[in-house]
Amino acid sequence: MVDARSPRHTRKPATVALLLTLTLLGVFPIDVVLPSFPALSEHFQRSSSDIALSVSLFAVGIALSQLLVGPLSDALGRKALLLVGITVAAIGATGCVIADDYGLFLFSRVVQALGCGCFVLSQALIQDLFTGQEQQRLRIFLVTCGGVFISVSPLAGTGLQAWMGWQGSFLVFIALAIAVFTGACLLLPSSAATSHPQRLSFISAYRKVCGDFSFMAYWLTSALAFSCHFSFIVISPLVFIDQLGLSPEAFSLALLGYGLAYIGGGALATVLSNRIDSQTQIFTGLGLILTAGVMMLGLSSHLGLSITTLLLPMIVCTAGTTIARAAAHTRAMNRFPEQAGTSASAGSVLIFVVGGLTSAVISLTPLGLQTTLALCLVLLSLLGLALNGLIRHRHRGLLTG
Repeated sequence: MVDARSPRHTRKPATVALLLTLTLLGVFPIDVVLPSFPALSEHFQRSSSDIALSVSLFAVGIALSQLLVGPLSDALGRKALLLVGITVAAIGATGCVIADDYGLFLFSRVVQALGCGCFVLSQALIQDLFTGQEQQRLRIFLVTCGGVFISVSPLAGTGLQAWMGWQGSFLVFIALAIAVFTGACLLLPSSAATSHPQRLSFISAYRKVCGDFSFMAYWLTSALAFSCHFSFIVISPLVFIDQLGLSPEAFSLALLGYGLAYIGGGALATVLSNRIDSQTQIFTGLGLILTAGVMMLGLSSHLGLSITTLLLPMIVCTAGTTIARAAAHTRAMNRFPEQAGTSASAGSVLIFVVGGLTSAVISLTPLGLQTTLALCLVLLSLLGLALNGLIRHRHRGLLTG
């Protein structure tokens, strides 16, 4: 089989653009569609909770799909799975656009979710098509862009809703899916999978990667760091709109400013990746998240809730999240390079579960949202620091033993 890393078979700038478009595509099914909830509720004559159910089903569908996609891609190849997944996702989005009743819309959302499971292959493709520092820099870049995309999603969703109605986010999704499909056909080698094809066995594949302590610990570190960012995004409408009285437009602009902070975090992570090892980067990132949590507690207790006391610590947190996640991704994916698909799927599902549970706990806690978020930053960063301290201790024990 031809080496997937051969320059003859990869055009790296175009491949990076493909991965970036795939990252952008990932924010549309949930984040961009959120501003269209009232319009969807009116169109289908259903309650807001019913529309929210479509998001829950989508999240469950994509998690289950990812569990299948990873091992399948290790056995059958990345390109084929990506093309099939993009096609299924586009069909599901088309069904949403033409749906004339809620049942068909719900079914189409599940179909879209099953196709979107292929998005997890971006991590495996990085592992296959890039080497060494390229992998680290590209992961920093995509983590940064992913944070920016999520942060500006409300603004984009509001604009699409005003311009095209609730169908707008689905139509743009279809257009981007066509672009990704075309790019994958032209850019990805048919051998964009492990260079040693694996016999398909879901249970043994996940048993192998999930049985490795360091692998799970690094992915859990990424999940903890992501949860800090994701929890802020989830509660931000409640804080900015309900408590601070911002208009939807002002709220979107506030998140846009937060998204710009991701760019600064990405630049800092890039500089650090060239100067310190990835394990130290993880400790640095988690330390910044801890600092952000302590800062938020101090500002809220002395100055109360405001845009400044919330956003300023989160900008520090953003830098920490970007640094820690990119380094943790690289160390986790390097544990099993020949099972990159399975590794990426296991990690992505873990991130999804931890992020969802954390944001749910914050939303349901009777304490003030800002205080709860600050405590979340402190506790999750301390847990991450303890976890990585244990990794370092175990590694030293193996070296001396």
